[in-house]
Parts: sequence; structure tokens; C-alpha cells
Amino acid sequence: MPRSNRSRRRAPEPVEEIDITRVLSGTKRVESKRNGEWNVQPMTASVKTYTCPGCRLEIPARQAHIVAWRADGLMGEAEDLAARRHWHSHCWKIEP
Repeated sequence: MPRSNRSRRRAPEPVEEIDITRVLSGTKRVESKRNGEWNVQPMTASVKTYTCPGCRLEIPARQAHIVAWRADGLMGEAEDLAARRHWHSHCWKIEP
């Protein structure tokens, strides 16, 4: 039987577009702490400087950190999101 010179490879599948803001900001998750449920989102880059509520030290711009806000607040999601805070990753882990 003669050999075929045609390629048997399939056409490449279309590549899904990557949302760069999602890649930079990380994946949101819900964590349980002693004082309730919290939405937690890792941040890899920011343009502002923040103050960590755990240690009261500065989180410089472009430093990886955590953003946390209540997941079980009584005032509604918009109020909880407005009250979000930026934490050092270590401070968030040790906060009771």
C-alpha cells in the first residue's frame, strides 16, 4: 500500500482569550474565620499603597497581598465590598 504524504495532525483548537485582570488578581475564595465567613482574593499587583489592618504597616505598591471582605455581612454585598481591606498574606493567616 502506498504511503500518504498528507499530515494526519488535527487543526489547532481555538485558544481561549485570557482575562489579564483575572490572572493578575487571583482567584476569589471563601474562608471561615472565628468571626465569620470572608471572601478572600490574592492580589499580585496594585498601583496604590495600603495599610494592613493586622500589623498597621504599609503594603507597598506592586507587592503581593490579600484583599478580604465579609461574605456573610448583614448590610448587603455592596456594603461588604466597600468595606474590604488589604492585608499582608502573613497577617491574614495569623489573624484570629
